[in-house]
Amino acid sequence: MEAYIGLGANMDDRAGHLRRALQRLEAAGEVRVVAVSPVYETAARIVEDQPDFLNACAKVETTLPADKLMERMLEVERSLGRRRRRDKGARKIDLDLLLYEDSRIEEPELTVPHPGLVERGFVLVPLADIAPQLVPPGLKRTVSELRDACADTGALRRTGVELAAHP
Repeated sequence: MEAYIGLGANMDDRAGHLRRALQRLEAAGEVRVVAVSPVYETAARIVEDQPDFLNACAKVETTLPADKLMERMLEVERSLGRRRRRDKGARKIDLDLLLYEDSRIEEPELTVPHPGLVERGFVLVPLADIAPQLVPPGLKRTVSELRDACADTGALRRTGVELAAHP
């Protein structure tokens, strides 16, 4: 199965947390990272009194169903020290399941495509770098068209940070 994951970090070693998250996603062998976008930096939104974020997207292949992939992602977050103390607050790592095959999932703990996908430039810009022609289920436009229509893309700064599953 093919899935796309959004990655973000704004505490401590931000780039290191992103790298370790990719490594740990692959560690059990049921997830393989096949592409990683460039890394972008953006100011925090909503809760603005926190450090800037580094954001990227990854394309993965997995044998896990969507709910189990989400569980793995939450395990990775916990293993890297993510503590959910404040909604939208600072975090060492944030992993979001953006897309899973051509699935539309609406469950209490999981919504795919990710509900904030079309409003978030910090997701659409890196996602368009690795999947510009992908049409998310139910959206009828490519990721690059969604990016171009998004009003929230101006504050992103492409960094020189390189991520790989095995740095």
